Amino acid sequence: MGALKRHRLGGLPSDNALSKVPQLGVSRDTVGAWLRGERFPQRSEALRAVLGEIRAEAARQDVLGAPADGVSGESVAELLAEDRWSQTWEAERLRLTRSNQEGVARQQARRALEDEERRARRAALADRPRPVRSWAPKRLGVHPAIPGESADPDDADFVLPTYVRRAHDVRLHARLAAAVADHASLLVVVRGESCTGKTRTAVEALKAVPDDFQLLFPTDAASLLAMLAADALGRRTVLWLNEAQHYLDSPVGEAVAAALLRRLDAEGPFIALATLWPEHDKTFTAQHTLSRDDFNRQARALLTQAHYVHIPPSFADDLDAVRRAAAQDRSLATALEAGGSDVTQVLAAGPDLVAHYEHPHGPHGVYGKALISAAMDAHRLGITRAIPLAFLHDAAPGYLTDSERAAASPDNWFTGALTYAQKMIKETISPLQNVPRPSGMGALPGVVRLADYLRQHGRCTRRLLCPPTTFWNAATHHLTNPNDLARLADAASNRYRLRHAAHLYRAAAEAGNPYAWVRLAYMRKEAGDQEGADRLIRTAADAGNAYAWVWLAGKREEAGDLEEADRLYRAAAGAGGVHTDALMGLAYKREEAGHRERAEWLYRTAADAGHLLALHRLQKMRKEAGDQEEVERLVRRGAYAGSTYDMVRLAKMRANAGDHQEAERLVRAVVDAGDTDALTVLARSREEAGDHQGAERLYRAAIDAGDTKALRELAYMREEAGDKEEAERLYRAAIDAGDRFAMTDLAVRREEAGDQEEAERLYRAAADAGVTYAWTQLVDMREVGDQEEAERLVRQAVEAGHTYALTEQTDILTESGDEEEAERLYRIVADAGHADALMRLAGRREKAGDEEEAERLYRTAADAGHADALMRLAERREKAGDKEEAERLYRTAADAGHIFAWVRLADIRERAGDQEGAERLYRIVADAGHASSLSRVTEQKYWQYGLEGEHAATRPWPWPEPCTDAGGSP
Repeated sequence: MGALKRHRLGGLPSDNALSKVPQLGVSRDTVGAWLRGERFPQRSEALRAVLGEIRAEAARQDVLGAPADGVSGESVAELLAEDRWSQTWEAERLRLTRSNQEGVARQQARRALEDEERRARRAALADRPRPVRSWAPKRLGVHPAIPGESADPDDADFVLPTYVRRAHDVRLHARLAAAVADHASLLVVVRGESCTGKTRTAVEALKAVPDDFQLLFPTDAASLLAMLAADALGRRTVLWLNEAQHYLDSPVGEAVAAALLRRLDAEGPFIALATLWPEHDKTFTAQHTLSRDDFNRQARALLTQAHYVHIPPSFADDLDAVRRAAAQDRSLATALEAGGSDVTQVLAAGPDLVAHYEHPHGPHGVYGKALISAAMDAHRLGITRAIPLAFLHDAAPGYLTDSERAAASPDNWFTGALTYAQKMIKETISPLQNVPRPSGMGALPGVVRLADYLRQHGRCTRRLLCPPTTFWNAATHHLTNPNDLARLADAASNRYRLRHAAHLYRAAAEAGNPYAWVRLAYMRKEAGDQEGADRLIRTAADAGNAYAWVWLAGKREEAGDLEEADRLYRAAAGAGGVHTDALMGLAYKREEAGHRERAEWLYRTAADAGHLLALHRLQKMRKEAGDQEEVERLVRRGAYAGSTYDMVRLAKMRANAGDHQEAERLVRAVVDAGDTDALTVLARSREEAGDHQGAERLYRAAIDAGDTKALRELAYMREEAGDKEEAERLYRAAIDAGDRFAMTDLAVRREEAGDQEEAERLYRAAADAGVTYAWTQLVDMREVGDQEEAERLVRQAVEAGHTYALTEQTDILTESGDEEEAERLYRIVADAGHADALMRLAGRREKAGDEEEAERLYRTAADAGHADALMRLAERREKAGDKEEAERLYRTAADAGHIFAWVRLADIRERAGDQEGAERLYRIVADAGHASSLSRVTEQKYWQYGLEGEHAATRPWPWPEPCTDAGGSP
């Protein structure tokens, strides 16, 4: 019928004219789609109406008796017979209905089969899922409190005090409830210092999860990887990752992070609840250029996706709530009697642990303290696993004075020391604790773990101290984990204990860390032993060490032997994993140096080995070169490799080329893989191309697939089309579905409409849900007539942890040229007591030439405890020639923890001719693990062969050579 209209009737009647037929009520695009065979009319009367108009036009043109197509022998009249089309429509409707029913049945069958397979895989796992309500707080890792009323009558020794809810609890519960309602996958990281209540906060948050959820608690990283590999983390599941560093900082940590990241991209509801210390979080999320040293790339990518909950270090702002709860809880009452606001630390007996450690008593106290000190140093320098007692035994003598060692009984000093170090404090916790077996009953023999609070205490109080020689020797002889050994080797190197670093690198390599041979070779090269470094690398390469291949490839490339270099690069890439990351690091360097052709070759080599990021870098380089055809080929390659990112990009490319059928096929494949965002991305692309009807259809499909963001996108579109009523309805639907950003969107509309009360209500709800923009809008609304309330809101935002985003908002204002508004917001944040804002504001004043105000602000920040402010003040005084005041400020900054202040003080002493004083200060920097802050000239001037023991310069020592094959095999 469409072909007849187009070719025999000259396109008449037009699609636009047909769409205006009263019985239709559809757009011209819909009519056109019917007549092109792209869509099926849902109503038979609509089909008959189109048929009647085309038959009338055929009659007007007097072609009813003419052949319809010259092939079938039918006339136009026979083609346009109403009965025929009614029968055809009914038959097609039945076929589509059956097809849809079969499709639904297939989907249900597939899901049932998948669920059955998942149940079977779960049954085969060592760590099984259990209903979320069946897990006790003790089993999930909550520490017992000092004696009070136990919440569990069957476990009277485990004291669980009344939980005092705070602002972060409200936000966390709301976030989890929204994820469940949205059928979303969510990673939550509860971040806080030791004994601040991280695990208890996470346990209480489980109350926001429905009873039918299952919870899985993997024993270790290998168990978690097995769960992910078996696809056992299905919908309506909670993954419990208490002390997440144990999973991410392991031999399979990067594989765990990558697999968990893929799980978060799949369908939900699925919740991963993790707890993490700030120092571990900082390690995992620290930015690196992609190089061979970037061991946490996948962990960083994973944590970037997380929703963070920051636990305050104390109950300073919630003491009234604690007092109310303490009236009915003996544990809380006891904690309050200790004074101060560190309630959770007192509950966990933290201060008593410190007192037991810092003030040893009895005949075995000093020896027990030595064991605890060695364990503290082990943990702060990178040991994450249980600590062998044999290691503590051999490390302890270096923590004792000569007289203490002489007074020790050779036969029983260690037994007495261990008894002291394992004494139960307040009947709650001991400094050194037994380690339970991963499965079964009892403790693992020969190992202990250090209490969390003492780990934190050790990091703070021992940060400037370097472990004694006995510590490094004991580690070399008794530790066996290759990654622990490598971390300790790095720690020794950072403290300029070069001899110990070399032996630890060898031990790490022989235990199975292949990169340790390369680190040892670098050390030899930096020490001037190029021949020894090359010999070591060649030995490692001959044993199949891929890191060594990269090293040798770089050497061959420098020598101009590209053929051999390329062979070695390809061999390293073929080894996969972090070896391809090493190629990526080289490719970046070549690209930055302007060697684009060489960089592209390296990217291709890494991409051929399966490195997806290398493929994306290639796409970028080809796009910059204007080679669009090659870009699409590379994008298609990524799509075929299963990259949903590339599948969506390819869909947009095909849509822009007019191939909407292929575009939607690709998007449907992405959606089937669990990424409903793809529909929204394609819809946005259609909208930008002007196809508003196609865009709306895709938005609604995304909504049907559970993508609540599509509600907001569709609301934008309806708003631009002038349909304010429908837009507001969609915004409210998005809010009801848990989209917190829709609250601010609707608040803006209500504000524009003059409904200030409703706008403020929505902004407050969004702010409570964690939307930072809502805070700034509330401040703006209040500042007009209520400056005091505006400043109270900013303080509230700062306390809620939104300072970074508030200052980020000022950066946006600065970039837009609104300097006055940016500085106004900075001042409000600074007046709320945030030192970082003071620093930024001082820098702005300094840049503007307002030296007096800059100095005042730096001093205010320094008074608030900001070490960088002290450094800036010291530098300003030094520049002004006031050396005495500069040195005083540098010392204050050093005492506040600013390592580089020690370097500046040492430089001042050296320039003043005080060589002994300079060397003493340089040693402090080295002992603290920041030898890299010292110049190579300084190191060579004072300690050519490194440091040994208590700051003594080391004499020449022989380099350790491999005693097994250099590939790390035993």
